[in-house]
Amino acid sequence: MKLEIKDLKVAVVADDTEILHGVNLTIESGKIAGLMGKNGSGKSTLAKVIFGHPDYKVTSGDILVDGESILGMSTNERAQLGLFLGFQSPYAIPGVTLNNLLRTAIHAKDPKGRMENPIKFARRLRGQIKEIGLTDEFFDRSVNENASGGERKKSEIIQLDMLGAKIAVLDEIDSGLDIDALKVVSESIVRHRNEKGTGFVLVTHYNRLLTHVNPDVVYLFVDGRIIKQGGPELALELEEKGYEQLVAEIAK
Repeated sequence: MKLEIKDLKVAVVADDTEILHGVNLTIESGKIAGLMGKNGSGKSTLAKVIFGHPDYKVTSGDILVDGESILGMSTNERAQLGLFLGFQSPYAIPGVTLNNLLRTAIHAKDPKGRMENPIKFARRLRGQIKEIGLTDEFFDRSVNENASGGERKKSEIIQLDMLGAKIAVLDEIDSGLDIDALKVVSESIVRHRNEKGTGFVLVTHYNRLLTHVNPDVVYLFVDGRIIKQGGPELALELEEKGYEQLVAEIAK
């Protein structure tokens, strides 16, 4: 799968304020892209727009999956293609267990409405829960209820795996993770890329996540546009110089 964002301009529906000013970005299955920038630079807005958030409207440009525009699609239809969004602050859903959420979602994804064998499904989900470092109680626990920030981020990794994401946009998946949890999540991202060909857009402020996953490309996002792209060395340069100094050097 290839996700292409072409000269994308986006405004807030409520007041027509333009937030994104001509963004160009491409990510393919099996590749990892880092999207770095300060708070308020538009990174999370871009993630939401990819999935059709109603608070924003595309004023020009396009979002393509394998060459076809998805702008007219609902969020559900975009997810059916294999796109996945990992939230910056995942919501708790009291009364809906992780087990039921994922079984329902997988059922909805099948064009013929077929259910996965419940025994195989349960074995697969329990395996994912264990691999990501959570306890088995998460199988029948309400989604993210009374869960820490790190546990919620690990749950996002479980969900993208169970749903068979082809390209996952993870918004600050590293926030709320301690050193050990960051290593586990990073290893899972690399494994999904290597074994299942999942593509990733990793929205982050810091180089620590990117150090673990060795991205194919890093984009620097400033004031609603990408001003520079490079390899992992760009993330290192940002860490050494800071955003303000590097942006100032680029602007010269």
